[in-house]
Amino acid sequence: MTTKTTGKAGKKTTGATDEAVARALLDRQRRTYAAQAGIRLRNTPAPLYQTLVLAVLLSAPIRSGTAVAAARALFDAGMRTPRAMADASWQQRVDALGEGGYRRYDERTSTMLGKGAELLLERYGGDLRRLREEPDPKKALLDIPGIGPTGADIFLRDVQGVWPEYAPYIDRKALDGARRLGLPASPDRLSGLVPAREIPRLADGLVHAALDKPLADEVLTAAGAA
Repeated sequence: MTTKTTGKAGKKTTGATDEAVARALLDRQRRTYAAQAGIRLRNTPAPLYQTLVLAVLLSAPIRSGTAVAAARALFDAGMRTPRAMADASWQQRVDALGEGGYRRYDERTSTMLGKGAELLLERYGGDLRRLREEPDPKKALLDIPGIGPTGADIFLRDVQGVWPEYAPYIDRKALDGARRLGLPASPDRLSGLVPAREIPRLADGLVHAALDKPLADEVLTAAGAA
């Protein structure tokens, strides 16, 4: 399928295929938000929990770079598991969030992270793989303090590579990015543009494109020149 594109997001001329646009996007967004936060995502308890923490932080109306920096600060302070997060004091969590620049929401978020860790320990033994076994895991995510519909989308968008029953998970924000790039606003059609292993990175890149118009313009220019 051919996408007609100029270097202007949302405007079209002849030239680039959808595949070329997707590849140009991946070439410019080599690391997901999770990777930027230092998370090596696997289907094991610690990285799954760290991905959930990042989803909580990204859910707030704050710059994504600040959320990523705050996640790294929490992890660098040793709060990489529900047990470590619950055992940390409220002030220790506030201090780590502040170090990452997450100051506007630090006190409220510290409370949510503490309560969320305690819930995970009580209900799932700190292991999100047990949440995966729930009849409706997405609904179960909404019980976790700090995780609303947006946070659940962020988490499932990231973990679809290790929880393949959710792939392709292209949420509303990612679809906004697809529209900006002139790509199909269909998860199935979008997932067909890249190898299966690249779907999480494509979804993440589409979110970047939704939030960053200059990036989208750069992607379309590069795809048209390819």
